[in-house]
Amino acid sequence: MSIVENYNGDESDDEREKKEILQRMECFNQLFVVASSSVQLYYEKYILKQPCMNSKQSGETSIREILDGHESRCMINFRMSKMVFTSLLRVLETRYKLQTSRNISSSEMLGIFLYILGTGAKVSQCQERFQRSRSTISRYFAIVLEKVSRMATDLIAPEDPFFSSIPEQIRNDSRYMPYFKDCIGAIDGTHIAAILPPNEQIPYIGRKCIPTQNVMAVCDFNMCFTFVMAGWEGSAHDTRIFLDAIRDPKYKFPHPPNGKYYLVDSGYPQMKGYLGPYRGQRYHLPDFRRGRLVSDFMEYEDINWAYENTIDSENMHGRESDDDDDDDDDGDDDGESSNSSGFEMELTRDAIASSLMNSL
Repeated sequence: MSIVENYNGDESDDEREKKEILQRMECFNQLFVVASSSVQLYYEKYILKQPCMNSKQSGETSIREILDGHESRCMINFRMSKMVFTSLLRVLETRYKLQTSRNISSSEMLGIFLYILGTGAKVSQCQERFQRSRSTISRYFAIVLEKVSRMATDLIAPEDPFFSSIPEQIRNDSRYMPYFKDCIGAIDGTHIAAILPPNEQIPYIGRKCIPTQNVMAVCDFNMCFTFVMAGWEGSAHDTRIFLDAIRDPKYKFPHPPNGKYYLVDSGYPQMKGYLGPYRGQRYHLPDFRRGRLVSDFMEYEDINWAYENTIDSENMHGRESDDDDDDDDDGDDDGESSNSSGFEMELTRDAIASSLMNSL
């Protein structure tokens, strides 16, 4: 019995040993698989790299094809003609020192910048379009943006800072001359869509129901911007932006000289130098677009002339002091007529102002 028991004990010890060996081998196999996968991944990522941007159509080649191709291709990709693209590139190179680097030309830098602005493309899309890395796209976009921002401060300004001459569009149009000879431009606002992180979007969501910037711009009669105020949240009121622009000297707003004024819409305050529409009045702008002649101004002048002649005639005949009260009553009646005609003139003037703003 003792011999049988010793044999069974030896057999169980052998089985346990085999099981331990099998477990160790299985564990070793698992470690080997993990280690092999890690080594392979490291090799493929850091030693044997597969190029991502390996298209034969490089960014520089693409730019050259667009500039040498049909005019519409440049308009689609850069939102400007080939002539404007070339002129803008020359200005940025000569005046603002946009220089070709070792790996990318100045024309491709500008192309990347305009492609993002003109099409709203993401950086990942620009990577594929120009066969450049994400860091390269971001870096050169920032470089061109800095150059263009400097150029904007030089270009977005009145051609004549003193507004000494009457705009040709006013001087040569009988509907507006001489009534608007002192008008120097128009002010209006617009909402431009903005892309922001979710936690920063709320202040930028206004009546458009999407994140926007509320941008105020000043335009002259040559359809050129003379001032732009950008960066305000879409929920900001036009009046707040307007007052900040004209009161803070750092923005260098082109204030109207004494006797001159801008046309503004109803979103801006009525104040000296800024003429807005008459509140609550509906204007018939098609009449002005069709070239209908203005008559209320002449009626107003005729009534004033008649009123002044009546007063002069009464003074020449030397009315007695007892009739002074009657004269005052007549003066009040005449004043009412004058005020009524003045009201008509105000409406007509404001209607023309609205027509001018729409033409801008």
